[in-house]
Amino acid sequence: MCTLIPDSSSSHIEYTPGGLIYKPGGSNLQHATTISFILLVHAKYLDRTSQTVNCGNEFVSPVTLRMQAKKQVDYILGENPMGLSYMVGYGNYFPQRIHHRGSSLPSVKDHPEFIGCKEGSNYFNSTDPNPNILVGAIVGGPGEDDVYGDDSGDFRQSEPTTYINAPLVGVLAYLAANPNPS
Repeated sequence: MCTLIPDSSSSHIEYTPGGLIYKPGGSNLQHATTISFILLVHAKYLDRTSQTVNCGNEFVSPVTLRMQAKKQVDYILGENPMGLSYMVGYGNYFPQRIHHRGSSLPSVKDHPEFIGCKEGSNYFNSTDPNPNILVGAIVGGPGEDDVYGDDSGDFRQSEPTTYINAPLVGVLAYLAANPNPS
């Protein structure tokens, strides 16, 4: 667990300048949501056993773990250098061009004719905002420089996946039930 603590002498995770956990070449929010979930699980264990963990130059408490998880969630929801919420439909500024077929195609109400795969590419490759907002989806997130291009063609940054969204559901449920991490 000490490898997940930023000030620990054994830390093995990297952060963007804005504070997001990242893994070079991967989906940054996948790592942030998964690690946040793991931090909360460990915090709950430490609480129940009344323990702290000695991470070399730092003693880590359950509060430290919860605060670190909350920082990641705050970043995802808009407290980041771009002021962008990586949850589609949350806040005033969120991704508009996500890598998702259903979101990029017009609704049946607006376009009742069948759209084949090849015809769908015209919509998917458009630089216009997606016509259907996939509310609640978390996209892949920014690069290691905290920059997000909002380009549906960049699947690493703009694709919402279950392995990004699933751990965040647990983290958000915990934080909703426990709004004060300390």
